[in-house]
Amino acid sequence: MYEFRTGNELLNLCNIYGASIGEITILHEMEMSEKSREEVILKMKENLDVMKEAAKDGLTKDIRSVSGLTGGDARRLYEYVKDRPGLSGPGMAMSVARAMAVSEVNASMGKIVAAPTAGSCGIIPGALLSSAEMLGSTDDDIIRALFTASGVGMTIAYNATLSGAEGGCQAECGSAAAMAAAAVTELAGGNPEMSLNAAAFALKAVMGLVCDPVAGLVEVPCIKRNAFGASNALVAADMAMAGIKSKIPFDEVVEAMYRVGRVMPCELRETARGGLADTPTGRKIKERLFQRERNG
Repeated sequence: MYEFRTGNELLNLCNIYGASIGEITILHEMEMSEKSREEVILKMKENLDVMKEAAKDGLTKDIRSVSGLTGGDARRLYEYVKDRPGLSGPGMAMSVARAMAVSEVNASMGKIVAAPTAGSCGIIPGALLSSAEMLGSTDDDIIRALFTASGVGMTIAYNATLSGAEGGCQAECGSAAAMAAAAVTELAGGNPEMSLNAAAFALKAVMGLVCDPVAGLVEVPCIKRNAFGASNALVAADMAMAGIKSKIPFDEVVEAMYRVGRVMPCELRETARGGLADTPTGRKIKERLFQRERNG
């Protein structure tokens, strides 16, 4: 009854029932899991609590990755923008700081929500928590927006991939940005069509982005790509809320992303054999980390 596999099918359900993407996704989850609304929402609230805690820890604690390669940048940006608006504005800066915070917690082996993956875990909380702060949204509003992100992510998973190893970073951070853009748009009062336009904008912005983690670790450039993913989502949401429409429909953007990923060389799909991982500095970092591991 509430089954959907594409953005267009999701939009049709929204139109039939006069409901938001978030509400249709809740009904879909209840139908598929055979759980009550209260149970489904409680589970999402648990995810929100983990997101909040990770963002808070990354901004306020001395977080360092297990490798020692990254950490502390989220807190650094947070301290910078606390007393000044920053060139991108306080809301955008905090979105970026929170996205980095959650990603740094992930690199430290802390607890995060892999939404849609661990490598892109900072984008949705970064964009959503900061937008909620700007909009004065309640936790109930944020939970509903997380269902919006989920609904959009499901259509990408059905028709393409969320994996960097299969489709490059466009599939991982790009999908996360698309999910976040749709969620933020709904949180800001946008309709389902606007949410899908925002998702299309965010995904198009990183079409072709490769996955090239230095030393094979989800740190460089992953953490900073989470930062830019959050900013991408906010810009996409603003464009959609202004009434701008994607010339290429969301479903076709997803299909194109998948096809681009399929022709991407394996060196650029999370193998750490190309892109930034294969720069002189990237290779030096890898050798240093591996030497330290060999030395115990």
